[in-house]
Amino acid sequence: VQLLESGGGLVKPGGSLRLSCAASGFTFSSYAMSWYRQAPGKERELVARITSIGGSTNYANSVRGRFTISRDNAKDTVYLQMNSLKPEDTAVYYCYAQYRVRSVDYDYWGQGTQVTVSS
Repeated sequence: VQLLESGGGLVKPGGSLRLSCAASGFTFSSYAMSWYRQAPGKERELVARITSIGGSTNYANSVRGRFTISRDNAKDTVYLQMNSLKPEDTAVYYCYAQYRVRSVDYDYWGQGTQVTVSS
């Protein structure tokens, strides 16, 4: 099982980045996918989540209207389009896969990709 994030980097305030997370080793289309982030000295927080077939999304209040999560089940990939970036968006961003059956969670984490928003 592997979740491989890419697309992070250094961007100026107001700029955009698109993160990708390529999955392998499990049935991607059965899993809800999420992006989390963790800034230095802070707890990991949920940024955005999308259901297995992409019919429903939800976002943290801090990113709603600026970030968009999407998925391509044919490519086993989930994306996070980040616009109007702010310095407070600086964090390591993690991809997370979750599948729940009979109250048992099967879940996987990626290794993370650094996003730095700075002038």
